[in-house]
Amino acid sequence: MQVVLLKHGQLNHGQLREVPMSHPHTSKRTFIKEASLIALFTPAIIARPAFAQDKKGVVETLKDKVTGKGEEKEVTPPEDLMREHGVLDRVLLVYEACIHKFAAKQEFDPALLTQSAMIVRDFIHDYHEESEEHYIFPRFQQANQLTELVGTLLDQHHAGRRVTENILRFAPNSRTDADMQQRVTTQMAAFITMYRPHAAREDTVLFPQLGKLVSTHEYHAMAEDFEKEEHKKFGEDGFEKMAARVAQLEQAMGIYDLKQFTPT
Repeated sequence: MQVVLLKHGQLNHGQLREVPMSHPHTSKRTFIKEASLIALFTPAIIARPAFAQDKKGVVETLKDKVTGKGEEKEVTPPEDLMREHGVLDRVLLVYEACIHKFAAKQEFDPALLTQSAMIVRDFIHDYHEESEEHYIFPRFQQANQLTELVGTLLDQHHAGRRVTENILRFAPNSRTDADMQQRVTTQMAAFITMYRPHAAREDTVLFPQLGKLVSTHEYHAMAEDFEKEEHKKFGEDGFEKMAARVAQLEQAMGIYDLKQFTPT
């Protein structure tokens, strides 16, 4: 009678060979003991390379989960629009800095004001607001929800575009021409006064209701459309590029350091 025994050096590429029993009358207890050893060690030895590889995969997977590596998180439509409002609000801070410098008779390059208005025109009016007007506002109008608010927001989009064009027209000569300086200051102040409550109302009233008006499929499709349009207009990482441009303007205007806004 033969049984399969695992002895040192007898494992060859995961195979066990048959080994004759040392005595034909091996006791039942010895047989059970030897069989138990086989059951105990064979799976561990045979599976060790695969287990080690699998363990590494688990560790790498956990690392990716923690760091976010290998997993691209989808930005929802409201999140996308709200972070774009963040870019807008930072431009408003640049406008405020320009107003303060004009009032204090402090010199600065008016090209910084022009560049700020160009970001508003290109990123806010021609992309962000067009997204709202094409994808967001019609859904509320079709559902007959918040229609008065949507109408006001749409009117403010049109007004904002007119103000931005005025800023672009008055800014270049604002350092040397007192009349141009007064005009551009008035336009910047009007823009700030309108857009702070405009963005806040969208963020806290309109956008939170969007998920109730569209299906899950429409919600995800809208997010994909936003991303495609952003890439089409600004290339990869369009939002990041715009945020970086605003940061450069903040640095040039001396308002980049966030600590300066902390009350003492």
